[in-house]
Amino acid sequence: MNAPHAAHAIPDVQNLADSRQIAINKVGIKSIRHPVKVKDKNGGVQHTVAVFNMYVGLPHNFKGTHMSRFVEILNSDEREISVESFEPMLREMVKRLEAETGHVEMTFPYFINKAAPVSGVQSLMDYEVTFTGEIHEGGRYEFKMKVVVPVTSLCPCSKKISAYGAHNQRSHVTVTATLNDHLWIEEMVQLVESQASCELYGLLKRPDEKYVTERAYDNPKFVEDMVRDVAGLVHAEARIDAYAVESENFESIHNHSAYALIERDKRQG
Repeated sequence: MNAPHAAHAIPDVQNLADSRQIAINKVGIKSIRHPVKVKDKNGGVQHTVAVFNMYVGLPHNFKGTHMSRFVEILNSDEREISVESFEPMLREMVKRLEAETGHVEMTFPYFINKAAPVSGVQSLMDYEVTFTGEIHEGGRYEFKMKVVVPVTSLCPCSKKISAYGAHNQRSHVTVTATLNDHLWIEEMVQLVESQASCELYGLLKRPDEKYVTERAYDNPKFVEDMVRDVAGLVHAEARIDAYAVESENFESIHNHSAYALIERDKRQG
């Protein structure tokens, strides 16, 4: 007995026409984990696991997109994901899915080896990083790098009004930058940490604890100070076209956070 012809047995429903005349801005897959390799500033490669969101724009006349092709692109080879490799991956995705626009987000933990300020003992600090690539209509490519940097902030008001001591907290400073040239993750982290009351370390000995406590006390900053100081350095960086700088201070004397945001597009003057 002859087997049925595969082309007739398994119809491709996604390729059918759609009559509703409504285009879809983004359609694809979300929250898929995949191992990746990320280049670091020292010439090495970090092996990590990233969470991907991958979308394309769907014209009004197509019923659906081919979801499996997104996964095939991730699994096509052992990619070294970097700022440089992101655009080719995105253009391949748009081409294979026969779309005009595409969007890929990749979020992953990134580790930097840091030496404690006095003892010099080394430990790893982790930072949450997101690469976002977008192909706009007409083929224009745009790349954004987002880094969440945990730091220490100390309240100037508390220091001023208290007979001794001052309350401090851990803060998350988030910078989302639209880049026009290569910028290392380490460079962005260092930029943010330089403007904190004090930076954080994975491991501290007693002399280091004394140093970071006194460093923060000598360098108090409101959440407004934090975003302004970081934004000033980000704005001066020629490799950044547009940016958003956020700071969330997890208050130690309140059950809420303090928050500030600065957004600028340098291309608009």
